[in-house]
Amino acid sequence: MTGGTAADLPPIRHNDYSPLDPPALGAWDPELPVSVIIPAHGGQHRLDLTLAALAAQTYPDHLMEVIVVDDGSEPPLRLPEIAPSGARIVTTGSSGWGIAHAVNTGAALAEGRIVQRLDADMVVCREHIEALARWHHLAGYLVTIGAKKFVEEPALTAGRVHEGVRAGSLESLFDLSGALPSSTEQTISRTNGLRASRNPYHVCTGPTVSMRREIFRAVGGVDPGVLRGEDTEFAYRLAAHGVVFVPDMAAQAVHLGLPAQRRDPQRAVRVVAPYLAHRVPLRRDLRKDRGRHWLVPYVEVVLRVDGPEEGVRAAVGAALDGSLGDVIVTLVAPWSKLSGERRPVLDDPLFDLRLLREHFAHDERVRFADEVSATPAPIAFRYTGPVSVPLGRDTLERMIRVMQENRLGMVVADLGGDGEATLERTEALGRARLLGADDVTASIEATHGVRRGDRSEFWPADPKAAPLPAAPSPATRVPATPETPPPAAAPAQAQARAQGRETASPSAKRTPGQEGRDSLLGRLRTALRN
Repeated sequence: MTGGTAADLPPIRHNDYSPLDPPALGAWDPELPVSVIIPAHGGQHRLDLTLAALAAQTYPDHLMEVIVVDDGSEPPLRLPEIAPSGARIVTTGSSGWGIAHAVNTGAALAEGRIVQRLDADMVVCREHIEALARWHHLAGYLVTIGAKKFVEEPALTAGRVHEGVRAGSLESLFDLSGALPSSTEQTISRTNGLRASRNPYHVCTGPTVSMRREIFRAVGGVDPGVLRGEDTEFAYRLAAHGVVFVPDMAAQAVHLGLPAQRRDPQRAVRVVAPYLAHRVPLRRDLRKDRGRHWLVPYVEVVLRVDGPEEGVRAAVGAALDGSLGDVIVTLVAPWSKLSGERRPVLDDPLFDLRLLREHFAHDERVRFADEVSATPAPIAFRYTGPVSVPLGRDTLERMIRVMQENRLGMVVADLGGDGEATLERTEALGRARLLGADDVTASIEATHGVRRGDRSEFWPADPKAAPLPAAPSPATRVPATPETPPPAAAPAQAQARAQGRETASPSAKRTPGQEGRDSLLGRLRTALRN
């Protein structure tokens, strides 16, 4: 049961993996080898317990290797007596440090088709690896998440843990009645096992998660530049790649020790915020600083260079000067033809293209491409539209609002004779690519939904360009009160009063400053009369 191609499987709408039917534990024959990657820094005793539990797994020994990555422990970690037969210890060397670097080091050495990340202070149940791996035998674009509870570390030996896990009972080792549940499990329960979750990547925070090896490598592994929150940032890139997140509560685990966040919750939140603000554009709550430029933009605006230079510059300017400033513009044209060899400057056959490139060459918000990339990931959305119809000031916000409210994968605006403009959700586009779809729009329709609208919905008439309201007719004006009868006025003066301004006789003599006072008094009188 290795799972057919993605095209053989029923379409999964958003993250609702209900169409998938995993085999019962112990009632199937695994075929895919698993590589368990354990980043570790010190904590030899806890590592001994983790390896003892892995040595008692139901997953076949010949299909499981365990790679412990020693991230600069002093003294160096050693392989204990009770460990899986395929276990080994490697070191990160001097090229880097941290959890992300250690995980990447292990994944680069992994020979298994499935990569399982596990912390070095986890005691897992005997079916843990099997429970998560069974899903990967069904489809290659899943990310599976195990369950965990936190306990104060009891006095246990590796031998005792091995016997307890092999007997099939974590309760015999830990008092789970007093265990601290993970907040991710609460979210999983509240969203029907993440089937109804809008952003399931939020709960994919480790320390037990698995995926196909090609998925891990396709998204570039874990970012070693993110020292805290690296699992959330990695999960966001997985989501943008189009994966489906599947939590399996049968994959139980106990985390030795309480969460580090409990020591200083405020500091734990603060240290994560700047990393995620720059790299997870969906975290709008972290991007409240106006005028900032972020590492990963919210929207990529793709414009094909055609038409006159002035039109292209206007379209770029409209994209960068909209109400949503968190964008980057990609200009698509045969830029690779612009060589640096000697040429006639004024008679250059590529004169216009070269001049246009120079206009934007030093703007970090504009980039050049010969072709549209297969995906804008990790950017959250991609807009593609004609240069002949520049974006309205709030067009992107309108399109994104429609998309987010309805959890759509694509919004298409009919521009009449100018063609179409589309906004794609990167996650939906990634899913279509993982499914090998020939018709991307049809695939997105099946997995996320497509909404079509007309130009007026996303390019409404500019209120500033709308005509001023007409002055009310004499029949609808409120008559003056008897106490303040209006003086006779010329037609021009009456119209001026109706519009809230006052005119003066050309022959009237004014003292310095009187003109401003008269104008203000006139407006007040008019307001009182009307």
